[in-house]
Amino acid sequence: MTAWDHRCVPVTPLSTPDRSAYLLAARGEPVPHTPVWFMRQAGRALPEYRAAREGITMLESCTRPDLVVEITLQPVRRYGVDAAIFFSDIVFPLQATGFGVEIKPGVGPVVADPVRDAAGLAAVRPVTPADVPYTTDAVRQLVSELGGTPLIGFAGAPFTVASYLVEGGPSKDFARTKAMMYGNPDLWHALADRLADVAIAYLAVQVEAGASAIQLFDSWAGGLSPRDYERFVQPHSAKVFEAMKAYGVPRVHFGVNTGELLGLMSEAGADVVGVDWRVPLDEAVRRVTAAGGAPKPVQGNLDPALLFTGWETIEPEIDRILAEGKAAPGHIFNLGHGVPPNADPEVLRRITEYVQTKSAHVPA
Repeated sequence: MTAWDHRCVPVTPLSTPDRSAYLLAARGEPVPHTPVWFMRQAGRALPEYRAAREGITMLESCTRPDLVVEITLQPVRRYGVDAAIFFSDIVFPLQATGFGVEIKPGVGPVVADPVRDAAGLAAVRPVTPADVPYTTDAVRQLVSELGGTPLIGFAGAPFTVASYLVEGGPSKDFARTKAMMYGNPDLWHALADRLADVAIAYLAVQVEAGASAIQLFDSWAGGLSPRDYERFVQPHSAKVFEAMKAYGVPRVHFGVNTGELLGLMSEAGADVVGVDWRVPLDEAVRRVTAAGGAPKPVQGNLDPALLFTGWETIEPEIDRILAEGKAAPGHIFNLGHGVPPNADPEVLRRITEYVQTKSAHVPA
């Protein structure tokens, strides 16, 4: 037994995911407590994750159902969170179709032959269930083991994935991507449309295997102006959300530094709007509804940097966020971005317990 085993929280699911706090909040229905989960909770800071992944590359680990199941379950056991998120990567569906992409440790996704012309576009094709049988197997096993704890499926949004493909790797200014948008809009829209199909297909695989909700990560959309987002990005994200509507599962949309885009991202069709730490949740609700849209549940938004402070700093921030979240018809507590790899798992466990206890509603 390791030093952390005694702190692990056993998976004690409710009878059905449909009545879980997470799905109730995502639908804007009354909840027993504010649900909490963390982006990048499946791995990152957990020593058991590092032990499981030792000697195995990120994309290879996505092809091993036993490993995917174990890593996805680890934070549920450790923290007692209200939802699990499927362990995968936003570029994995492309790699599964034979596209030349790899994840370099400490760097991120790196593309061997960036997509910058029609020939590059031809190398991008939608994923099919036959490309990712291990995803189907892993989701089915997870749903069986999670019982009443919902599983969130996810995919990368067209813009964020396209930025890696066009730039050839991570970028701070997305210069080549924006140059394609303006200089060759036909090629840009063709690429974004094809990546929307990739996202739709991969999300469908997860939902058809049993995932209870989906999240579309447009992590880098905050690098765009509202005008550029509306013209070059929103139609393609909207295509993804519209295609997933028929499945009847909650659809979450998240990006970083997207305070000026929250209304447009909501209009793309999400049921839940993810908010990073830069915008208070009550202000996010105002921005979502400012253009005449209906209020929607929100997800967020503790600054991950606070994980490295003392509890006397974290607690009042949680209280503030819970109070601001009441402006929305539903609130899912989360960080404003992903778990940092050097975060203390005990802090995350304590946050989970505090949110669930502090927000608990006493039955009438």
